[in-house]
Parts: sequence; structure tokens; C-alpha cells
Amino acid sequence: MCYINIGDYFMKVKIFDESHEKDLEIQVNQFLSEMKGELVDIKFSTAISMFGEDQIYCFTAMVIYTG
Repeated sequence: MCYINIGDYFMKVKIFDESHEKDLEIQVNQFLSEMKGELVDIKFSTAISMFGEDQIYCFTAMVIYTG
């Protein structure tokens, strides 16, 4: 977690990384339901790589919020 002081409050960042998009959705929704502070933004990214004949997916989200 990263803290950035902006005036009287802190900007915080939480990073999520999952191999299935449904797992990412569950983790982000759980975090948002328990989050204290206000949501600023959510950034989402998908990456795919090959390992032999297997495709490996990486779904990431960065939640930016104040606390």
C-alpha cells in the first residue's frame, strides 16, 4: 500500500493481481465493501503470455482512494 499526502488527507493505492477475472472481481468488490475513505479511481489491465502451449492471463486492478 502506498500513501501520498495531499493537503489534509492521504491518497492510498491498493493493487490486485489475479489469474482469473472473476477472482479479481471478487477481491476488488470485497476490498471496496470494507474500504474506509472515498474511492478516487480504479485502473484495470489485462496481460496474456505464452508458456509452452499454455496461455497465462494476468488481470490487475489498482484502486486509488483517500483515507
